[in-house]
Amino acid sequence: MNSPYLNEQHHLIRKSVRDFAEREIKPKAKELDDKQEFSVELTHKMGEMGLFGMLVSPQYGGQGLDYLSYIIAVEEIARIDSSQAATVAAGNSLGINPLFYFGTEEQKQKYLPVLCTGKKLWGFGLTEPNAGSDSRNTKTNAYLDDGQWIINGSKIFITNASTEITLGSIVQVVSREKEGGEKEFSTIIVENGTPGFTAKTMHDKMMWRASNTAELYFDNCTVPESNILGKQGQGSKIMLSTLDCGRLSIAAMGLGLAQGAYELALKYAQERVQFGKPICKQQAIAFKLTDMALKIELARNLLYKACWLKDNELPFAKEAAMSKLYCSEIAREVADEALQVHGGYGLMKDYDIERFYRDQRLLQIGEGTSEIQRLVISRYIGC
Repeated sequence: MNSPYLNEQHHLIRKSVRDFAEREIKPKAKELDDKQEFSVELTHKMGEMGLFGMLVSPQYGGQGLDYLSYIIAVEEIARIDSSQAATVAAGNSLGINPLFYFGTEEQKQKYLPVLCTGKKLWGFGLTEPNAGSDSRNTKTNAYLDDGQWIINGSKIFITNASTEITLGSIVQVVSREKEGGEKEFSTIIVENGTPGFTAKTMHDKMMWRASNTAELYFDNCTVPESNILGKQGQGSKIMLSTLDCGRLSIAAMGLGLAQGAYELALKYAQERVQFGKPICKQQAIAFKLTDMALKIELARNLLYKACWLKDNELPFAKEAAMSKLYCSEIAREVADEALQVHGGYGLMKDYDIERFYRDQRLLQIGEGTSEIQRLVISRYIGC
């Protein structure tokens, strides 16, 4: 793939991750989806590939790579299976990154080395039953009592938070209510197994069925005062800045899924014969495939530009929102047309496109809905 944003290292990462995904993930993807089974084995193998902690400094066990390298890795995993891509994306962007960017030296030394191996995972406890797009409607609260945080409340739709290898989660809480009812938000580290803390796996999802999604419950959960991440009152800043970067990884998942769906449709269209010739030679199908290729190319250029801005320490939040919006919408459009190319076969679980069609649906919802992305972008352009 030719791009002014790519160097030799990026091409090597793409090849190695693509080969890994084809060899290790593809043979297991359908079975894991059918069983709704999170794979510890694949997670450990992805860790051995160096896919966790790609952005973390080597002194904490990471790879010390640029953001575009990480995004290409997520893209290539999503080209094969969104569930495993979700594990990697959430593991890095939402799990590891807040600890790396906002943690104390002690917190970094304690958690990052093992998280960077993929032997343990970490959750990002932001969403609540009544706090989705409106994150400031958080109800989970915490107060200090004799050097301990006492936490009460719940979270929902938290990726990687209840696996057998989950080490803990970062949790946004209301740490104080100011005069006039204004809330102060803080982020607190809570390890799995802490008394008063329960992580429960959610089942029967339409999509990402082999990734882990959890509900978190806090009933007078008590952790040391030193478990605060950043300073008291910085919680919203930490969570929202994390989401800015997380949008790039969701965009990468959309791009990768679109690429995979397009390749499935192209292969099917080259092999399926109707009216005496492969259906890819029929203009109606050829034009569908052409439009898919065009949309994917545009999405890739937009996402890579956003990553280039971040890697060069330039403002990137607007472009991150644009990338997340466009790549997730393109994933929907390409998956829909790719299924149409498959005809009735596309509706059967025997064909991978059926899974791709389901998996794309979360991309317009998770880590900021398409509507919220449009709101964010509108503010950047002066509306």
